Parts: sequence; C-alpha cells; structure tokens
Amino acid sequence: MVVDDEQDVKLLFEQRFRKEIRNGEISFHFEFSGEDALQYLKTNGITELVLILSDINMPGMNGIELLKHIKEKFPEMSVFMITAYGDENNHQKAVQYGCDDYLTKPLDFETLKSRITNQFRR
Repeated sequence: MVVDDEQDVKLLFEQRFRKEIRNGEISFHFEFSGEDALQYLKTNGITELVLILSDINMPGMNGIELLKHIKEKFPEMSVFMITAYGDENNHQKAVQYGCDDYLTKPLDFETLKSRITNQFRR
C-alpha cells in the first residue's frame, strides 16, 4: 500500500514499477490520506499487504501518526516512511515508532526496489 496525499504518486509508481506489475511480481493499493489508510486496514486487515509506504507530511493524520497506529495494531507489518524534508525529529519519531526504513524524496526507484527486495529476504 502506498499512502500519499499527492494523487500523481499513483501514476508515478505505476510507471516506475511497470515491468514488475506486468509480470505479476508486485501490485499496489493506493490511499490518499492517513485516515483512509487506517479505514482500509480496519475493514480489510493486512492479509493482502506485505508493505506500507507512507509519506510523512500529509494534511489531517500525518505519516508518523499513521505509523504509530499501524505498529500498535499490526506490529508485524513492514512500514517504510517517505519524506521530502530532512527533518531529524521526524526521523527519530519514525524510528521510535518502529519504521522499517526511511527514504527521502525525490525517490530513487532503483534504491526503493532494492530495499523492498532486501526487506523480504530477511
């Protein structure tokens, strides 16, 4: 699941992972707010999810708050935080709440693919 208030993120991920999506190696579900992501998780659980990629800076519930809720209810869920800002305070909170990785924008999609692959080799 990708959680980001920017609607164009959906198209960007679909373009950058086009080959993997076409080959059935990966699929994405998109939510455009922390609140919508939590509602999806409450309704559907995590059975079809292996990773949540969440932006930090979103209106309403920010990504740090979302991370805290996810890790409280689903501690085994892998969560990568993504931010456009090099804010050390957010980084420390994300680590404190149990994020599995912390990435900065603009995303290097080759690095992201590598980190996703490495996360699930453990």
